Amino acid sequence: MKWYSFLFVLIFAGVSIAHAQNKSSGKTLAATIEVYVFPKAGQTAAQQSKDEATCYEWATANVGHDPFDLSKQAAQQKQETEQEKAKAQQAGKGAGARGALGGAAAGAIIGEIADDDAGKGAAVGAGIGAIAARRRARRAKEQATQEAEKQGQAKQATTQKQMDNFKKAFSVCLEAKNYLVKH
Repeated sequence: MKWYSFLFVLIFAGVSIAHAQNKSSGKTLAATIEVYVFPKAGQTAAQQSKDEATCYEWATANVGHDPFDLSKQAAQQKQETEQEKAKAQQAGKGAGARGALGGAAAGAIIGEIADDDAGKGAAVGAGIGAIAARRRARRAKEQATQEAEKQGQAKQATTQKQMDNFKKAFSVCLEAKNYLVKH
């Protein structure tokens, strides 16, 4: 047996196992990936199952993506996006204190020069520095969160496009085998 024949048998067995697992949930392979199939020529359930497995393999080979892998990828991308957003929220921690220190230093210098009271200048500078630093940190957090969300949405859109391409290829194959297909 040639290596590619063996590979086909392994792949077909994997699809058959996945299909058998879906049968226990009452869904066909096509329904699991949200493609709905009706036999126009009176094909039996067994024949439809075989045709779906064949078309699944054909579509996977032609578009280069397995829909089950894409589903896992989408879930992982969503999780990564949430992690990036959480990181963005942590980015501004301590900004007020750092701003207060910088403001106090600048205020002390200005207070000493203006009226020989470095303490009063430091207090005013600390307050102004803390407020300014918090505003900058809040804006930076918002921007970082929006950027993480934007990147996550772009990745999700790409994954969805790959899934749509798979469904189109899968549908074309089944239509050629005389099934009515909707997705």
